[in-house]
Amino acid sequence: MSVALGVVIAIYLAILALLFLMQRSLLFVPSRERPDLAEAGLDADMRPIELLTTDGFRLLAWYRPPPGNPSEVLLYLHGNAGHIGHRADRVRPYLDAGFGVLLLEYRGYGGNPGQPSEAGFYSDARAALDFLAEQGVTPERVVLYGESLGTGVAVQMAVERACGALVLEAPYTSVAAVAQSRYWMFPVRHLVLHKFDSLSKIARVHCPVFVLHGERDRIIPIRYGRELFEAASEPKDAKWFAEGNHTNFDEFGGPAAVLEFLKRQGVAA
Repeated sequence: MSVALGVVIAIYLAILALLFLMQRSLLFVPSRERPDLAEAGLDADMRPIELLTTDGFRLLAWYRPPPGNPSEVLLYLHGNAGHIGHRADRVRPYLDAGFGVLLLEYRGYGGNPGQPSEAGFYSDARAALDFLAEQGVTPERVVLYGESLGTGVAVQMAVERACGALVLEAPYTSVAAVAQSRYWMFPVRHLVLHKFDSLSKIARVHCPVFVLHGERDRIIPIRYGRELFEAASEPKDAKWFAEGNHTNFDEFGGPAAVLEFLKRQGVAA
């Protein structure tokens, strides 16, 4: 082996090791500051609550009880960056439409204790669903709404628990598949610890499924959303936004499309 080839191999292995060691920080990008309801403009609509996970974490969440009886509650599971205070505009259309809303903050985000992880996120979402059950919200009145990384959490919950509908905004087949596409020159698929493998689960979801994705999404290319949609069971529908990127569906009627889908499925009035 030549010295040059040895150097190239050493550099390659060093980069691969670095990707493995840094994967948590590449996947989870939390804002650790405590979000403020007033600053988010939600103080007139929602109140802070505390959720207790089975592994002992006390998590901040924001909650607006369903205003009607019965009325649907949207459990919003946000993406990998920021905190729930950055999702005020995302949940506003559903508050205005008369939904109850539970904005879950994950462990390690928004001043919450703990470190983010796939298993931890699932535990956090279970705590949110348990809270809703304690409030008397029946499963068929719960809409699971996943945003980006949160779509993997939403799919897992829809497999584990009955729900009224599952909404997936900019979803992926698995984190491992997206990572392999992004770092194509390395065998990262086999090194990903937090896989969020929605593709292997989606066919086991037995509630109505709605997918939103943008043709110009460079974070999670739309082919992943289409593949996941194709694997989902009926009833299902999708909205593909020609000008949509990863975050701008509101500009093209995304919330209205979600609300119309829920109405067709009898989940919303």
